[in-house]
Amino acid sequence: MPRLSVGMSESVNIGFLGPLTGPVESWGQPGLNGCRIWEDWLNKAGGLLIGGRRYPIKIHAYDCRYEPDRALEGAVELVQKHDCKLLLMLGGDTFAPVQGFLMRNKVLTSTLLPTDLSPDTPYLIAPSEAHPIQNVTGVAWLAEKRPNLNTVALCSQADLLGLPAQAVYRAAFKASQKPIVKEIQYDPDTADPAAVVDAMLETNPDILCWCSSYEPTVHAMTEHAYAKGFKGQIISCTMDGYDRLVERTSKDFMEGVIFQFPDFDDPMLREKAFFFNRPKAFFEEYVSRFPNTWSAVSWEYAAILDIWHAAVEKAGSVQPVSVLAAMKQLGHVTHAFGPAEWWGDDLFGISNALIGDWPVVEIRGGKAEIAEFVSIPAWLAQHGALLKKEMSDLGQLWHQRLETGTPQPGLTARSRAGQVS
Repeated sequence: MPRLSVGMSESVNIGFLGPLTGPVESWGQPGLNGCRIWEDWLNKAGGLLIGGRRYPIKIHAYDCRYEPDRALEGAVELVQKHDCKLLLMLGGDTFAPVQGFLMRNKVLTSTLLPTDLSPDTPYLIAPSEAHPIQNVTGVAWLAEKRPNLNTVALCSQADLLGLPAQAVYRAAFKASQKPIVKEIQYDPDTADPAAVVDAMLETNPDILCWCSSYEPTVHAMTEHAYAKGFKGQIISCTMDGYDRLVERTSKDFMEGVIFQFPDFDDPMLREKAFFFNRPKAFFEEYVSRFPNTWSAVSWEYAAILDIWHAAVEKAGSVQPVSVLAAMKQLGHVTHAFGPAEWWGDDLFGISNALIGDWPVVEIRGGKAEIAEFVSIPAWLAQHGALLKKEMSDLGQLWHQRLETGTPQPGLTARSRAGQVS
């Protein structure tokens, strides 16, 4: 029994480096909230079991506000001051400035954006969300279920979150033979959402696609489309706070809106081979402790912690090399929505992203419901070459980023909101 002693004074530290304030807050703070639940649950169960002893977990957070300079400051503090054994990040524009520091120090780091991956990031993993690759599932489902919808107008912010999403939606709509009649890149700091929507509506599209726009922009564009009397289909990567949009528009207007992130009280999650620990209980505790803050990322960082936890206990160590090897050798690999496979070599030069089935979520009667789980690997097997071409056209392949240091099309587009030729 002494080998299973609980309550060791030394904790295992985890860093959370994300946007806790600012325009990208909904993809940071809700994720930290979810991590706090995971932290409490694990510590109440005795902590992390390593070599026959249990250690408490302590999560240290740093608000980078999605600003590159603050991200570097935060990474240094979390690694050097707190000796964090895992660093949770959103990624994108805030990963580039910390990449060298983290990889040199062999810090196991997670991102929600596998487009951050490259052969130069051996300790970076994307085991939870395959953003924006999962967005192909919503387009494929929409094309199958509503074949009468044809023309598409899409828009995307010109940054490391938006540009890969734009490439993915381009590929998905082309694979579904849906003509893109209007395509806009906009500066996320200065663009007027109403003007963006007005330009999209000029072509009278059947489908409006917000790509991976930030929550405030998604809300502003959706409300403006409602005010302009749009009657067609809306599809978006996220629809955080969709209940508020239902209140500000109408149930009829929001009926059938497609996005990619479910509420975790969804009955279909109970029927899925599901790795995430007690999804319904997690959701109920989350909405009780952090009301009106559930977002696309509320569960994602916690899902990464589940995978890390299993790998640590298998390896009997928190050392990055050992934990990463255990992740790759867990046998039956599982991510949040079931069986998955390590992937990414063709696009990112390294297979450190987990992909599998992903839910297509539809708003029905004012409530988000999972319509179906669609296979990302199956779509890639058919259309991988098309996706690679679209990523290349927007400068988002790993070697293009390496050559330029930044997404070159984005630098041009950030100076103005304009149509992509």
